[in-house]
Order: sequence, then C-alpha cells, then structure tokens
Amino acid sequence: MQLQKAQRHQVKLRIGLSGPSGYGKTYSALLLAYGITEDWSKIAIIDTENNSASLYSHLGDFNVLSLQEPFAPERYIEAIKVCENAAMEVIIVDSISHEWQGKGGCLEIHEMLGGRFNDWAKVTPRHNAFLDAIIQSKCHVITTSRRKVDYSIDQDSNGKTKVSKVGMKEITREGYEYELTVNFEFLNDRNLVNASKDRTSLFAGKPEFVINSSTGKKLSDWCKQGKSLDQIKLEIYQATNEDDLKQLYNKYIDQRKDIYEDIMKRKSELEFTPNQIISDNIINI
Repeated sequence: MQLQKAQRHQVKLRIGLSGPSGYGKTYSALLLAYGITEDWSKIAIIDTENNSASLYSHLGDFNVLSLQEPFAPERYIEAIKVCENAAMEVIIVDSISHEWQGKGGCLEIHEMLGGRFNDWAKVTPRHNAFLDAIIQSKCHVITTSRRKVDYSIDQDSNGKTKVSKVGMKEITREGYEYELTVNFEFLNDRNLVNASKDRTSLFAGKPEFVINSSTGKKLSDWCKQGKSLDQIKLEIYQATNEDDLKQLYNKYIDQRKDIYEDIMKRKSELEFTPNQIISDNIINI
C-alpha cells in the first residue's frame, strides 16, 4: 500500500448516448467517432438496430457489424473483440439496450432460469463480463441506449392511486452511467443534448447543444493529455528490479491491459540478466 501523486494519463474514452428512439443517437455517435479519429475507416459500429447504421453510409466508409438476436452478453463481447482485432480505433455499440431487455438479453435469460431473485447470481456475472469488455477495451467505445418514460404509482392523501411521470429511464442495468467518461442525454428530437455525467468538465453545467465532429475532437484532445502509452512503456523498460515493475503496474491502473505483456517481458529480462552475467564471468575465467 503506497501513496502517490495524482497524475493524468492518456486514456481511452467511454462515451454514452441515451435517448428515445428517433432522437439521433446513431447519427450523433458517428459524428463523435469521426471527431475522435478523423478516419472513417477506423470506425466500427456494432448495429443491433435492424441495419439502421447503413442509412448514414453517405457520411464515410465506416465499418458495420450487424448483430442479430439472440442478444446475449457473450455475443456482444465477441463482436467487440472482432472490432479490436481489426485494429479499429473507435467502436460504436448501437445499442446496449438489447443486451439488457432484448431477445436473448439478460432479462429474458433471468426469466428462463425461473425469474427468482437468486437466479441473478447466474446472470450478473455474464452482464459484468459485457461491461468489462467495454471498460477494458483498447479502443475508444461509444455506446447508445434507449430511454423510456418512467412512471411512479403512489397514493394521495385520500387513498386514491395516482400515476406520476418521473422522467426518462435508461434501458440498461442501473448504474451503467458511472462507468462512463461522459454520458450525453438527448432532450428532444432536434438532437439537443446535455451531459448528465462528465469526468472531463468540458460539458458539465453548459447549455444544451447539438453533437458534431468538433465535440469528438474536444474529447480526443482531452484524453491525449498526460502521459502516452509509449512514455509509460519506456518507464517499464527503464525499471531495474521487480519492485519497480510492481509500482508501475499499480500506478497505471487504467492501462494495465495494455502494459501487462511489457511488464512480464521486462520481468523475464531482469530475471535472466544475473544468470547471463554469471555465465559471462565463467567464460572470461
């Protein structure tokens, strides 16, 4: 256990777009992605919305992976890996709502198991693996999710039942927003959004606006601040003992997936070095 100075590191973005159907989530996600990478060929969209992404093919030569039912978490994970292996820079998952509420999604899986509370013990790890695939991806990831009107059923002072509208509820498991760098919530069908969650401080407290490619550029510039992955890897190869490597691994938590192989390679080199020195000495004698 060790204290260390707070320091910004270059990170991969996790961006959420949520709103009712027809509010412009797919279109806005594509513009965001282009602003981040400035290369349509490095963008992949995992399309669960009946090939709706193809409606925007005029924007550029982005890649589409059509994902049909069943919408089990494992199929999403497989789709994300396909995009990563194809060296995509930005992955759009459009949408994640099917993983939760779609045919073959988590709610249906839970129901098929019996619908009991303890059946969530079998479903939750599968959903968490899906979240990990997003959070730990080596690519920037943009997700879209649907929202629906949420109602509350209460009793008034006279004992009469009253139904009240309490806002829009995101169709995915509660708490997903906390995993994101920024979450944009669509306010109307004119594509206006505000940031309901913003770790960058670029949009929090600002008036509603329409997402465009410059929004993605701002986010790209923000995430490039701090140490780059190459700079972190240089630190690893400058480490002189195993304790140094442990400290670096604990220091760069967000980059662990990217630096693990470099850490292990350097560890092997350090373990080999003393034996090599002994062998050289024997030869010299």
